[in-house]
Amino acid sequence: MSTEPDPRRWRALSVCLIAGFMSLLDVSIVNVALPSMQSGLDASAAQVSWVVSGYALTFGLVLVAAGRLGDDRGRRRMFLLGLGLFVLTSAAAGLAPTAEVLVVVRLLQGVAAGLLSPQVVGFIQDLFQGPERGTAFGLFGAVVGISTAIGPLLGGLLLAWAGDAGGWRWVFFVNIPIGVPALVCAARLLPPDGVRTAGRRPLDLVGTLLLGTGVVGLMLPLVLAERDPAAAPWWLLAVSVAALAGFVAWERRAKRTHGHPLIDFTLLRTRSYAVGATLGMTYFAGFTSIFFVLTLYLQNGLGYTPLQTGLVLTPFAIGSAVTSALGGRLVSRFGQPMVVTGLAVVLAGLVATDAVLGVTAGSPMTGLAIAGPLLLAGAGGGLVIAPNQTIALSEIPPSSGGTAGGVLQTGQRIGTAIGLSAVGAVFFGRLTATGDWASAITHGLVITVGLVGLALVLGIVDLVAARRRPRMPAGEGPPVGTTGPTGGD
Repeated sequence: MSTEPDPRRWRALSVCLIAGFMSLLDVSIVNVALPSMQSGLDASAAQVSWVVSGYALTFGLVLVAAGRLGDDRGRRRMFLLGLGLFVLTSAAAGLAPTAEVLVVVRLLQGVAAGLLSPQVVGFIQDLFQGPERGTAFGLFGAVVGISTAIGPLLGGLLLAWAGDAGGWRWVFFVNIPIGVPALVCAARLLPPDGVRTAGRRPLDLVGTLLLGTGVVGLMLPLVLAERDPAAAPWWLLAVSVAALAGFVAWERRAKRTHGHPLIDFTLLRTRSYAVGATLGMTYFAGFTSIFFVLTLYLQNGLGYTPLQTGLVLTPFAIGSAVTSALGGRLVSRFGQPMVVTGLAVVLAGLVATDAVLGVTAGSPMTGLAIAGPLLLAGAGGGLVIAPNQTIALSEIPPSSGGTAGGVLQTGQRIGTAIGLSAVGAVFFGRLTATGDWASAITHGLVITVGLVGLALVLGIVDLVAARRRPRMPAGEGPPVGTTGPTGGD
């Protein structure tokens, strides 16, 4: 590979970020459209739940295998395939005549998103080095934060424009005028695969099957437990444990026999990667669940419209957008302390949000009152996602960037499912017991605060451990952004 940076790298990144934005937006944009969807298709509560959870399930299922395919068979090829399939399934979802068809299409749309997402991380690994890589990951972190928080607002705007009856269809149609130009630009701007892929490793189909079984067995009961924990198939957790144990044994055997496992577990012996993956999964468990319970509380508890609900959550997106780009540029200078600082700010914002909700219980001014705390939490979040991802991948070679990124994002999806399950169980349990929406939201947020607090503890422990490690001689320290000694020491 040439040492000269690709002159089109920033334009290629913009295409990747647009595609990544669409795939992540579809995790949250449908939430405010669920009542419209249910009435328009005469869908049951279970079918509507699968529109959300089915996408998340298949999204998380294919990430690791898709990252490996990108590493071995070409990122450009996999990116174009994933983006093309995503546009087609978006159109099919918008045209779905029945709830059953919509659920099936959403499962396929999740597969498309899973094919697409790890290629974005892989391209950033390939195209950028040093501080530029931190900046690129900062922009990607902004996309993650904005897409998650802005989904309800965009969904509310579309429903206000198109009307409640068929407005939910535009939640999917909006991807088409964005995705088609992105597909054309990607074909022109992304680097050709032939320049980067010298050989092909075996696909490890057995490992893929075992990992897929393990992920499904873990995520399925979690996503089904969001509204009714008692009805979730918790026995699948035992299947998951068995499948994941078999996966680890098989991958070790593959490493010994032909040297090309689906996941090289030496990645997890890279401290910055192992810590970043664990911290990211824990943070996502807390970070994403706040939008789930707030959307329910504002719309069902306080009678907010979808648009009003989206506007309430917008300050989080604004705060995240501003600090994500800043954090990406500064992570090479400050490293892990920036992530810990961001987690502390998020925790303070969520605690303040919970306190304000308790004071303004049932008030129509609740949305305005929590704008400040949500802005603070979003500002902290921007200092967590992108810097943590930059640090986690700082010692991973570009040839494994897609696989490593797929593992990271699988952890994030699993963390999201765990957080939604835990927070949803407390939220709905309290609502069923008391019928009080204000009490339900404050109790649900206690779990969110606890999960973010756990991520903060992990970050602090890592910082303390890093301080106690022997200093390396000059020039032998870890790459930019890791938790080891920095140039400022």
